[in-house]
Amino acid sequence: MKATIENAKGKMTKSLNALDKEFAAIRAGRANPAVLDKVMVDYYGSPTPVNQMAAISVSEARILVIQPWDKSSLKLIEKAIQASDIGINPTNDGNVLRLAFPQLTEERRKELCKSVKKLGEDSKVAIRSIRRDTMDKLKAMKKNSEITEDDLKDCEKKVQDITDKFCADADKAVAAKEKEIMTV
Repeated sequence: MKATIENAKGKMTKSLNALDKEFAAIRAGRANPAVLDKVMVDYYGSPTPVNQMAAISVSEARILVIQPWDKSSLKLIEKAIQASDIGINPTNDGNVLRLAFPQLTEERRKELCKSVKKLGEDSKVAIRSIRRDTMDKLKAMKKNSEITEDDLKDCEKKVQDITDKFCADADKAVAAKEKEIMTV
């Protein structure tokens, strides 16, 4: 019974962590190395993340510097960034790549806020789905006479409280990311 609730709590935490990762990849006008997390480079025949091939640093508020450890991979990294959905063309000076993040327009900020809200809603749907699965497990335990009716009611209340807390945390994360995006 307790293990079932703890399992649900762990899954809900993973759902929130996934939301945070998604938010990190959304560029909000500032240089953030996390935007390159999903960019894969075809390096000697195997897809390799950029952050495993180069040192990535923020040199100024809106400039990301990518310094590959192997100079021969510079062109490969440049092509992978151009092929990705980041929407920024890197400048290549022969030693490093620079990504200059442009200032976001008001329209683009609103689009980003919509996608942030959608990601937050998807996260809350996942959390509620975990709640439903947990409730089903608890009801099955009650049906098999593993727990009493009172235990079932107590557990349902605990699971609902945990779900409410995680949904509120998702809402807070969405609000914080929206504020970050809308800050000029």
